[in-house]
Amino acid sequence: MNKPLSHGSELDLYRNGYLVAADGSGDFPTIQAAIDAIPADCTEKYTIRIKPGTYVEKLHIEKPMVHLVGAGADQTIITYDDYALKKFPNGELYHTFHSYTAFIGADDFTAEGLSFINSAGPGHEVGQALAVYVDGDRAAFRHCRFIGHQDTIFTGPLPEQPIDRSFFGGPRDGAERRKLRQYYEDCYIEGDVDFIFGSATVVFQGCEIFAKNRLSDAAAEGEVNGWITAASTPEDARYGYVFIDCDLTSNAPPQSVYLGRPWRNHAKVCFLNCWMGAHVKQEGWHNWNKTDAEATVAYVEYHSAGPGAGSVMGRVPWAKILSEQEAAEYTVPVILSGEDGWQPFEGLLSFELVSAKLK
Repeated sequence: MNKPLSHGSELDLYRNGYLVAADGSGDFPTIQAAIDAIPADCTEKYTIRIKPGTYVEKLHIEKPMVHLVGAGADQTIITYDDYALKKFPNGELYHTFHSYTAFIGADDFTAEGLSFINSAGPGHEVGQALAVYVDGDRAAFRHCRFIGHQDTIFTGPLPEQPIDRSFFGGPRDGAERRKLRQYYEDCYIEGDVDFIFGSATVVFQGCEIFAKNRLSDAAAEGEVNGWITAASTPEDARYGYVFIDCDLTSNAPPQSVYLGRPWRNHAKVCFLNCWMGAHVKQEGWHNWNKTDAEATVAYVEYHSAGPGAGSVMGRVPWAKILSEQEAAEYTVPVILSGEDGWQPFEGLLSFELVSAKLK
């Protein structure tokens, strides 16, 4: 119990860590217990290896350099079912930002081979329901699944002010806003309404973005099934969401899903070399009934393919198809390296090696 990984092993690179197993065969039976056991003054990455199983937990992570490793996204599953319309004992609503399954509020978090699920249900029944609320800098995910309905992934920080009430609620309401960077590689992300939203600069590389059908079989022609992104990129941020070599898939009707709409007026979203299914609407983007945002958003594409691919004539006039020269500015190092030269997953052992120890 509470022991570091043994030195001299293939896992020695991690130096510190715990094993979680629901059956009691590890150091802890729950993920949160392992997180809580990490020393508060730890200055090195701590690896928590998680054996196969379904962990019904609401995670709260505010210690830096935590590395969660599962046996595979189909085998190690973290799930919870809080939602925006749920009430606290005092009668107050959870609202969006208390509804998370996992809150990640510290820097240098990494996760591999896990599923993060909010199982509360569709938005028309429960409101927003986050699978993850990521509010740390240099957060990286690889070989993970994120499954929900409305608002699956929130990439902090919060915008400056709420639109429809005096407070956001949640663990970061009123906190100082920082510029945050995140990276998702070979991940599966599922939802229906605004299911990737927030203010961070984020690269999604080689991911599948699945727009879940929420319409009936008798859906009317032109009815909107959903929106993939709802970015709130700060005005002074060069990049918002950048999707590179991703597949946009769906079981929704053709021409029923928008690529995005602006949660705030300076939203920035780029799709670079992505395949788009027939569910993507030819106009591509929606202004969220904010005509003034059409002059301030940066909605761009380059080399889209598939039946939902954009063209200059098909997309809204305030979106843009990049030139080859412009697209060259959208590379992972340019977008994410920052002043500290961040390279996601640098120095970590391969997921295949570590996960093999858990199966």
